[in-house]
Amino acid sequence: MATVTPKKKSGLFLPAVVAILAIGTGVIYWQVQANKPKPITLAASTPLPKAEGYLRGNPDAPVTIIEFADFECPGCANFATVQEPDVRTRLVDAGLANFRFYDFPLTQIHANTLSAHLAASCANEQGKFWELHDAIFAAQNEWNTQATSNPRKVLDRLAGEVGLDMARFGACFDSQRTLPQIQANAAEGTQRGVSSTPTLLIGNRLYPGGLPYDDIKKLVDSLRAAPAAAPAPAPAP
Repeated sequence: MATVTPKKKSGLFLPAVVAILAIGTGVIYWQVQANKPKPITLAASTPLPKAEGYLRGNPDAPVTIIEFADFECPGCANFATVQEPDVRTRLVDAGLANFRFYDFPLTQIHANTLSAHLAASCANEQGKFWELHDAIFAAQNEWNTQATSNPRKVLDRLAGEVGLDMARFGACFDSQRTLPQIQANAAEGTQRGVSSTPTLLIGNRLYPGGLPYDDIKKLVDSLRAAPAAAPAPAPAP
């Protein structure tokens, strides 16, 4: 039985497969690039706005709990869904402390995180930062880098579900006008020594990785009992 013909077919088949894969890879690459937010390059002389974060609770509360977080960070999602509900209801709503979320997107390892931070900051323009914050973390596995190269589709859905004016939201997101504020919030974290997320700042100490609720409560109680050891105030909004 001759074996020449199968060999010839194999020789022709392999280049064809390589060509098809190359074309497919090129199409995928183009789609990924097309769906990336277009970056805004700030002039070196352009000052960033003042870092603000996003406040929850009474601005005059005796203690401020600050979180530097990345929306695509799994540990941040865990903190937002496990510890933070207790922090809100038992500390913030009770007037014992307030809470500030600072953008700290780790874009070098989380390709989709900046889109989520832009979405949340645009929701803030409509007074719904915390509503979208919660929705983004709850649906992290739907829009993160492992799930999609087009997070905008999921983020738009979440924005609609929390009741945003979608025309305003879309205009804000597309313009990326909130990016300088996100950068300012991240710069505040870098200045304070933050290098990972989530990181809490309570009093004058950083807590990389976050803390269980009980530990946060003990720190708040300790700071309230010792006014002289109160934390340095967060940047004024």
